[in-house]
Amino acid sequence: MKCRLIATGERAPTWVAQGFAEYQKRLSHWLPFDLVEIEPGLRGKGRDPQRAIEDEGKRVLAALPKSAHVVALEVTGKPYSSEQLAQRLEHWRTLGRDIALLIGGPEGHAPDVLAAAHEKWSLSPLTLPHMLVRLVVAEQVYRAAAMRANHPYHRA
Repeated sequence: MKCRLIATGERAPTWVAQGFAEYQKRLSHWLPFDLVEIEPGLRGKGRDPQRAIEDEGKRVLAALPKSAHVVALEVTGKPYSSEQLAQRLEHWRTLGRDIALLIGGPEGHAPDVLAAAHEKWSLSPLTLPHMLVRLVVAEQVYRAAAMRANHPYHRA
């Protein structure tokens, strides 16, 4: 099983890229974890934001691995504690499919993307910067994998 984080947005700041790379390296023992960056739709004066969302959605759907279990990060999704996420990760493993975690653009996911998702996960009711979400997701997936492996990283 592999996990792919499909994130709308490009050129992460150095601190995000370094942090993500650290958790990606740590996860390599338990779960291959890749990042796919999706080019954001064009926004600005005179541009239709709905068109940008739809363009992003098409690129996200094209990046999905075949028959992956799709989890959209969405404020209206289900919130998980770290322990609950570890249980979800174990459930996802039992499905025998790759996992695709999706981070949308500034206005969220396109309706087609949400329709393709098997479930929705909420990190928080807070609005978080999308680049920070990448790092939080990587850390939480690492924490969940570490818990499943009885590694002492999680000390709650």
